Amino acid sequence: MKSNVLEYKGYHTKVEFDSEDFVLRGKVEGINDLVNFECEDIHNVENEFHKAVDDYLDFCREVGKTPEKEYKGTFNVRIAPELHKKLTVTAMLNGDTLNTSVEKAIRQYVEENSAVGV
Repeated sequence: MKSNVLEYKGYHTKVEFDSEDFVLRGKVEGINDLVNFECEDIHNVENEFHKAVDDYLDFCREVGKTPEKEYKGTFNVRIAPELHKKLTVTAMLNGDTLNTSVEKAIRQYVEENSAVGV
C-alpha cells in the first residue's frame, strides 16, 4: 500500500482528501512558515507539492530569508502528571535527564514501529 506522505528536497507533506471541496490538500510539516497546495487530480498531487516547495524556496531566495528546515528537535509533550512524575524519578535513578529518557523511549518506539530510517 502506498503512503499518503510525500518527500521532496527534505520537506514532507501528508496528502489529505477534503470531501467538502472534493480536492486533495497538503502542507509542509515541521516548519512554521505556511507552505501548502491543493489539486483536484490525484495524478498531479506530487507535482503540486513539488511546485509548492520550489515556490517557497524561490520566495525565500528573493527576500533574502533562510528557508526553514524541518523539525528542530524541540517539541512539547503533554502526558498525565503521574506518568510525568514516574518518568522523572526513573530518569534520576538511571542517571539520565528527563530529555534523555524521553529521547531513548522515542528512539526505541520509532526503531520498532517505523519503516522510515531515522
